[in-house]
Amino acid sequence: MDAALGPPEKMADRRDDLTPMMSQYYELCERYDDSLVLFQVGDFYEAFCDAAEAIARLLEITLTKREDSTGTYPMAGIPIDNAESYVETLLDAGYRVAIADQVQDPDEVSGVVDRAVTRIVTPGTLTEDELLDTEDNNFVAALATDEGGAEHGLALLDVSTGDFYATAVDADAALRDEISRFDPEEAILGPGASGDPFPANCMVTPHDERTFEFDAAAERVAAYFGAPDSLLASDVEVRACGALLAYAEYTRGGRYTELHPDATAESDADAEDESGDDADAGDADDAVGSLDYINRLTRYDPREYMVLDRVAIRSLELFERRSVHDQAGAALIDVLDETSCAMGSRELKDWLRRPLIDREEIEARHDAVEELVGILQRREAASDLLRDVYDVERLIARVARGRANARDLRSLKDTLDVVPELRETLAGVECDRLVDLRERLDEMEDVRELISGAIQQDPPIEVTEGGVICEGYSDELDELRQTERTGKRWIDELEAKERERTGVDSLKVGHNSVHGYYIEVTNPNLDAVPEDYQRRQTLKNSERFYTPELKEREDEIISAERRADDLEYELFREVRSSVADEAERVQALASTLAELDALVSLATVAAQHDYSRPQLGGDGIDIETGRHPVVERTEERFRPNDADIGPAEDFAVITGPNMSGKSTYMRQVALIVVLAQLGSFVPAERAELRLVDRVFTRVGASDDIASGKSTFMVEMTELAEILDAATERSLVLLDEVGRGTSTADGLAIAQAVTEHVHDEVGATTLFATHHHDLTAIASDLDRVVNLHFAARREGDDVTFDHELSRGPATASYGVEVAKMAGVPDAVVERARALLDEDGDTADSNSAGSPDADEPPFAEGTGDAAIRQPVGDGGDRVPASVAAKLRDATLADTTPLEALQLLDELQRELEN
Repeated sequence: MDAALGPPEKMADRRDDLTPMMSQYYELCERYDDSLVLFQVGDFYEAFCDAAEAIARLLEITLTKREDSTGTYPMAGIPIDNAESYVETLLDAGYRVAIADQVQDPDEVSGVVDRAVTRIVTPGTLTEDELLDTEDNNFVAALATDEGGAEHGLALLDVSTGDFYATAVDADAALRDEISRFDPEEAILGPGASGDPFPANCMVTPHDERTFEFDAAAERVAAYFGAPDSLLASDVEVRACGALLAYAEYTRGGRYTELHPDATAESDADAEDESGDDADAGDADDAVGSLDYINRLTRYDPREYMVLDRVAIRSLELFERRSVHDQAGAALIDVLDETSCAMGSRELKDWLRRPLIDREEIEARHDAVEELVGILQRREAASDLLRDVYDVERLIARVARGRANARDLRSLKDTLDVVPELRETLAGVECDRLVDLRERLDEMEDVRELISGAIQQDPPIEVTEGGVICEGYSDELDELRQTERTGKRWIDELEAKERERTGVDSLKVGHNSVHGYYIEVTNPNLDAVPEDYQRRQTLKNSERFYTPELKEREDEIISAERRADDLEYELFREVRSSVADEAERVQALASTLAELDALVSLATVAAQHDYSRPQLGGDGIDIETGRHPVVERTEERFRPNDADIGPAEDFAVITGPNMSGKSTYMRQVALIVVLAQLGSFVPAERAELRLVDRVFTRVGASDDIASGKSTFMVEMTELAEILDAATERSLVLLDEVGRGTSTADGLAIAQAVTEHVHDEVGATTLFATHHHDLTAIASDLDRVVNLHFAARREGDDVTFDHELSRGPATASYGVEVAKMAGVPDAVVERARALLDEDGDTADSNSAGSPDADEPPFAEGTGDAAIRQPVGDGGDRVPASVAAKLRDATLADTTPLEALQLLDELQRELEN
């Protein structure tokens, strides 16, 4: 769907005749032509013409009409108090949403109320808590490319937290890898840049090219962080960062003319009004476009981290479980995340997304986890305290933007109250990382005392209606509140005094928002009304009066109340501004709390699930009784396995039946490596690991229908990337490479890949295959070792022990696996009969050797090399039929597909 509607065509022809309000709307639609404008009219956000028809259909709201002197317009609106849920639907549909708020008080304006866009809501620049996932970052990216397209600058910003990263890469594949690390929700593109590297769910758009110009970008970066050449390493990084800051300012309601310098002087004046203090009639009036809380720009080198591309992240199920038969399971993060606060959860996800390759830094985390494992009571105390920590990373961003209310400030104060207790809990820790974290726990007593002394303990949500500032904070405010209380106390006493004075027991003193204070006397008692009573309102059964003294008191009360509310709001803004000035300190504290929470989480998992500290720096992968961290939580019994993949045998060919555990084992080894390098202990009794620069996975495949790529093409594309980018420090997982084509071709590819990785790359490799002929290569290549998962056949049943042994497998048990998977008995029996007819008993023999009376097999090469039993009539089974039976992976085959396969084989035999 097109994310922009532009100015309404229906209004264009009569633009000069539009009413002032509709003229405002048209101009905002024209100015923000990349967005759908929601235009505040009272308590609703309205859209008109084409936009109204679009949102009425999408949001399932009523489409009405607006009539004025220039015509009739379709109109649809959403209530402001419940706008977020509607905005989320619009975002999901591909729109950017420009929120045009009333920036003047209607009661103080004669004529049309002025409106301005105070924020543009886009998928990557969300700051609204209701629209954000509290435990995930929400990044918007900017991509700049040099003239030749040889170098790419990538910048990523989470507007809700202020996290800001930048890097530069040369190769397109490396660019895709970095994008996959952060998984941005939105991206803007500079001149010549392509959106191809971004995932399909990322909103990608070209952006104003002038913001990507080096001089403009450098000036903007300097305004936030100082000279860009001291932070960034290349021009493309500067251009990406500057443009991204400009875009973020733009979405915060920043000055239109900064992005459009050719705008007219009139537009420039309007834009000045937008960025002024009156840009929000609520509580954000002093911070439209403000990004002052973005004060940390982290420039990183991708080579500082283990590379996990999109394929590896998906295959290893780090963040999302790939559903099996529509039943979702756990991902690695689900079993690893025992954090207590949202900031810690985001930190842990970042560690998992970017495991380290620096041994010293990894071992610093291991030291901290090891000490925390050993101090159970203090670890649990720290975890409990961290549960009382609010998401101050996003909270301080709201404070700095001027969108925080009084409750937000109290939440910050409550978090700061936890810090001294955390410091006490960590007293006596010994490892350098924990000592450093304890020292970095800034108690911020000045901010705590400010908030505690200024903001009521349980303040209202609204900050403009009083009840926010503590008594004793401002003498002037206390005097006004005392005047208000004295006046109200006088009025409270007035009813008894007037009843006594008039003798009317039913006399009442009341108040309403329209007529103010009044004295009410019922009609039968009107004769007793004193002469100084002045009529204020006539009702059906009574009259309402006031006296000069009551009017005077009322004026005093209203004046004091109004002045007190205004002063309270002014004082609140001053307090909020003072807290915003400490944003950098709060962010540093938030970073410390997040790191501590992540380490406590890793220690908790290690202690509860018997993880051990890995030893780094070996020359291979040596794991004793390793376990899959996710599968062991979901299976009643899990069989641990060793891994000894050293420099002398760094290429393991793994064979065995389907469901025997090959894929689980390979992922298990990779996950243990990933866990170790992110700083975690690992599920094994012992692990000595080499440092890995990258994990590659070629595990499973599916058709890429959108790109017109078959399963085999996807498989070969991923394989090509592995062979091109893997190094001797990489870990490569290959599962059934070549199964998407003919047996001969598949075996040829598998052998060629094995030889290339062994001879040219030297990467540590686990290769699971059903090509049993591939196991012979171990005798030709000195570093290849055969491993297999055995199974035991008992009658028609097969038992998998999931135990890894040396040597090649001798049987596949495909038919038995089909039976276990639920393939209908008739199909299973027919398949078994076909095998019996073919005499291919070797593949079903638990001992792995053919029986003495096994029929002879044909000789040959390629498909003909597949065992071809002689039939009863002396005819040989066609090689194509034998090959298809051998290649059938029934564990991955539905019952219907199995029936189709058997039907196809029967037809081939009949022909």
